[in-house]
Amino acid sequence: MAGEQRDGTIFGHSVMFFPGHVNLPRSASIFLPDQGKVSAEGVSVRVTGWRNAAVATGVAGALIGTAGVVHAVGPAAGPAARAALTADLRADVDRDGSVDITGGSDTPGENVWTRDRGAVMLPNIDDDTKRCPVRTAQGKPLTDAELAKCNDAADTVLNGASDAADLARLKTVPLPEVSDGAYGTAVVLAKDRARLFVKRANGWTHLRPTDRLTAAELRAGVELGIEATDVIRNATVWDGQAIVRFSVTDSTTTVKDDVRMGTAPVLTHHHRQKAQEVLVTAVKGEKLQEKFVKDLEREVKAAGITKPVRKLGGAGGDRWAQDFLEPGYVSMTGPGGKPHAMRVMIRSAQDRKAGREVFEKLRGKDIGAVQMSGRLGWNTLDSMGNLETIPPYAHGGKEYPAGRIIMGHQPDARNRPAKSMSTFLRSQGAQSPLLLDTAWLGVGHVDEFVQFLPAATERGWRIGVADPQAGVALLRKAQKDGHGRAKMFSVPNGPEGQAPKQTIDEVLKNRSFHADNKLATERIEANLRILKNETGITDAEIIRIPGLYSRGDMDGSVFGGGRAKLSRLDIDTALTFDQAGPDRKQPFAASGRAGERAWPTGAYVPGAVNGVVLSDSRYLAAKQWGPVIQGKDIFGEAVSAAYARAGFTTRYIDDWYTYHVMSGEVHCGTNTLRDTSQPWWKGTWRS
Repeated sequence: MAGEQRDGTIFGHSVMFFPGHVNLPRSASIFLPDQGKVSAEGVSVRVTGWRNAAVATGVAGALIGTAGVVHAVGPAAGPAARAALTADLRADVDRDGSVDITGGSDTPGENVWTRDRGAVMLPNIDDDTKRCPVRTAQGKPLTDAELAKCNDAADTVLNGASDAADLARLKTVPLPEVSDGAYGTAVVLAKDRARLFVKRANGWTHLRPTDRLTAAELRAGVELGIEATDVIRNATVWDGQAIVRFSVTDSTTTVKDDVRMGTAPVLTHHHRQKAQEVLVTAVKGEKLQEKFVKDLEREVKAAGITKPVRKLGGAGGDRWAQDFLEPGYVSMTGPGGKPHAMRVMIRSAQDRKAGREVFEKLRGKDIGAVQMSGRLGWNTLDSMGNLETIPPYAHGGKEYPAGRIIMGHQPDARNRPAKSMSTFLRSQGAQSPLLLDTAWLGVGHVDEFVQFLPAATERGWRIGVADPQAGVALLRKAQKDGHGRAKMFSVPNGPEGQAPKQTIDEVLKNRSFHADNKLATERIEANLRILKNETGITDAEIIRIPGLYSRGDMDGSVFGGGRAKLSRLDIDTALTFDQAGPDRKQPFAASGRAGERAWPTGAYVPGAVNGVVLSDSRYLAAKQWGPVIQGKDIFGEAVSAAYARAGFTTRYIDDWYTYHVMSGEVHCGTNTLRDTSQPWWKGTWRS
């Protein structure tokens, strides 16, 4: 409001007030919070805001509207009368980590909350002291609803210093002139959505609407803390905002002041945020999975990630750590301007036992968890491998400083991710999901063909995308060079079956193989057009990663009768243990032409694009097991060269029998917790 003028009347003299220095008439006097009534004779006044300025006329205590907060700059006489009663509540409106009660930095906009300005509070849904049970007193597992019910916001007690750190702070400007009979109250107008605490000599105490702040507390100034009791789930029901009303009563006069708080949105991670911890499922009794975990641990450590790999239990044999949860976070500015964040583990909107681990294994200090309400099914589109995040960007008049979510859907079949999840993500108001067509994919997840790579460029990121035609070109070149009889796959036999036996010649003479990769290319290019239109990214910023796709019949049999075989050892196993959940029996299929039983595509060679960004220079992909010519895997060499053009060193681990034959890759079996220090309302991008 700098430079805005306001009229005021002082002792019958009409003057104009505006932020800056004002010389008042000799006969005027003004109330200062720390001095009471002060003579204005020879005083220059600096006006710094427009709240509760008390200007005296001939009658002590008269108040002229809200002309401004004023501070004497020149000489002034001592108190002449009791100051006009004011109520002045402040919060960290400018998000710098402190509550300003002496200046005006936290005053403008205190009643309006936007993405860019306004005091932020956290949904206090973590469990800082690990007090939340996961079983009943009789040792039986709690229900899903019972698991989700417990968190630090579920009671009115602050559970230690860590819990207190999750409170957003508010302060009242001291009122030294109130009488001994004065009292104050502070209430949240959004009933049950947020809770107030007051800091007293014995610590933090829950402040109920009927509780009073004493005259002594009003004179000294009061420190309050506030928590939201839940995340924003549906913005049409509650948009995350809550007004805190501070009232002061002295004698027969009551004055009030409001501050609007906004709940921090739950955000998903993007790859410009540094990986800090990696998750994986340790399926007991499976030697190949144990080897996969050990190989992963080695690569994570080599990438400079200091925290050990966190192993989940994989209840029900569910190994898909990428799919039954999505790591998110909420944050606000803490003391000293440092970010204070809380991780929020988002359970997939599916009825899979492993999803309970967000509460049973992950919830704890500075880690909360949420699950969607309503009936949960087994739609593979609801697996969280079908959710990725574009890094921050601005384009076409729209800004996404925290990045933007992408999810896959089936437009022809009108099949989309669960409404409860879509509503939840949209309601955060920060990363509005963009839908891409994944109907052509057997599993139907966006991570099967596209990723976002950090880059040392003005934009800060690139797109990595699977390139089926580049994969076909590799085979054609090998054939042209006289290697057509080389085996398509170099993977050895596994404990549960024989490795594929096709040669390069056999694959290339198959018409369906070419049709499958032509289809994949067309769908990938269509999705790229959507991404380019939405983000402004150019072809020069897209890295194409060689890959191949193939598909099978609806009855689950392996392609026969002139069709190329899938890379999976046993497609029935793949369908039974697909990424929608370990117990799912029905295959996921896209709509095809009338009368056609079409099984959508999946990765033929292990999908390199379906890997893990470990750092801004190190990438982890599935070992390719492609044709070996002159001692080198031609797909491994080509994939490494493609990522090298993006500034990455590529490392490989074997996932053939642990994930690939079941329609997944390294990314599908892992997850990452990333840095949360970048303020979500600020972004760096190129328009």
